[in-house]
Amino acid sequence: MLFKLAVVLMLVMVIGSLFSGLLFLYRDKGNGDRVLRALTWRISLSLLLFAGLLVAYRFGGYSQ
Repeated sequence: MLFKLAVVLMLVMVIGSLFSGLLFLYRDKGNGDRVLRALTWRISLSLLLFAGLLVAYRFGGYSQ
């Protein structure tokens, strides 16, 4: 149950980072590096989530 909660939390963080990047892109009109930082966070969180799911699947930590 705890693992599923962590997965949902990570997905919410990824989506939040995506929308914050969109907001920064709109507000800054393409100038500045806030968009780059927000999208870097999104990619990092997505990779971490994917790696966590792979490890959990490999060791049987993710059961239905």
